[in-house]
Amino acid sequence: MIQMSKLDTGPSPRLPVLAVVGRPNVGKSTFFNRLAGKRMAIVDNLPGITRDRNYTEAEWDGRRFILIDTGGFEAEAESGLERKIHEQSQLAMQEADVILFLFDGKAGLNPLDRDTVAMLRRVKKPVFFAVNKIDSPPKQSHLYEFYALGLSEVFAVSAEHGLGMDALMDRIVALFPAPAHEPPAETGEVVRPLCVAVVGRPNVGKSTLVNRLLGYERAVVDSAPGTTRDALDTPFTLAGEPYVLVDTAGIRRKAKIADRIERYSVIRSLGSVDRGVIRSLGSVDRGDVVVHLLDGPEGVTDQDAQILAYAAERGKGLVLAVNKWDVVALEHKNPKAYRERVFHKLAFVDFAPLVFISALSGQGVEDLTRAIERVARSYQRRIATAPLNQALREVVRSHTPPLFQGREVKFFYATQTAIHPPTFTIFVSAPRGISPTYQRYLVHGLRTALRLQGTPIRLFWRSRRKEGRKRR
Repeated sequence: MIQMSKLDTGPSPRLPVLAVVGRPNVGKSTFFNRLAGKRMAIVDNLPGITRDRNYTEAEWDGRRFILIDTGGFEAEAESGLERKIHEQSQLAMQEADVILFLFDGKAGLNPLDRDTVAMLRRVKKPVFFAVNKIDSPPKQSHLYEFYALGLSEVFAVSAEHGLGMDALMDRIVALFPAPAHEPPAETGEVVRPLCVAVVGRPNVGKSTLVNRLLGYERAVVDSAPGTTRDALDTPFTLAGEPYVLVDTAGIRRKAKIADRIERYSVIRSLGSVDRGVIRSLGSVDRGDVVVHLLDGPEGVTDQDAQILAYAAERGKGLVLAVNKWDVVALEHKNPKAYRERVFHKLAFVDFAPLVFISALSGQGVEDLTRAIERVARSYQRRIATAPLNQALREVVRSHTPPLFQGREVKFFYATQTAIHPPTFTIFVSAPRGISPTYQRYLVHGLRTALRLQGTPIRLFWRSRRKEGRKRR
């Protein structure tokens, strides 16, 4: 891994960490969703759906903490992918302050459970054991066979129905480390870390890039497309600022998705793709800054254009990263010419910085982190009224708008009304006289004058009638 001193990874040290582990299909993701209060992890009867560590911030009885969902322990991890999933669970337990191991009350005791309990006895941190899927009084009897493992306490829960959660979580929260300091007083404005979403087509190198950025194997990487199925959230800091890194599932054309689980994760990442138009919300919406990976050897595809059009329409900060630059054919490896080809097809996002990287080797990743910092600053920047209006006057003076109904369109003043992305309300004599072409000119001019790199700019128009002087 390359050394990036600016990047500090892992959950915030102020928040304790709870890792939920267990065999495949015992209900870990259902438990995770129950505590998260929303459907963040994909849930299905097919074992092995969760492959990576999935993070979220949760709260119980006023105590905030980081919750980690994991893939399952396999008795014999034969394939390389299964071994990597097993390693993800091990890493989650290393990060955790408290570990919760879930048994399957419906399937009963498994030989692997005995081996795992023996391993967890050697862990020097609090470990809780709960039998999931105990959703009726007759099933309470299933609890006793798990005491044969020599456990002093076993909790009966039903993550699907929320039964038994209170008693378990009260005990878990009581063993969290004491907070380092009291949270800051409420200021009336909720400040949250920006989300950086890594998106792109399948097998373009998203998870490799996430692991490279974080400095450890956060996401399972495999050569088979579609390895990442959930959108994975990881808190981290960049240049001293907190962020949440989102590694979304790969996105491919809907017609080519046969596996129903992969189809669901694509809907989570992008929304449904119908006749090439992206229509519904998904994980891309959760990103504030979207890092879109292009496949260097393959170049820009129609699907890349669809993803970026959706992100731009939703007002996301954008960074384009050409991955696998180290294996691009020599005759195509001219950065200037390659950049021109990219923006010839993606002219509607020509405001986005473009960097050339190799997520596998680390080439160019420092440039990428600096681009993310610049775009994040632009995306949430507030501009004082005086410099904003000075920039507006200079842009309008350089190229005045055409006449509207035979009259000049007069600009009075502008004010910033929102961030995420920067949004400006401009007062003019005739809002209908501002054509789309002239609005694009203004956006481009203001972005240059105000140095708002990588972020869309939204303009709203208001009329202001000139009031005549009142005479007595």
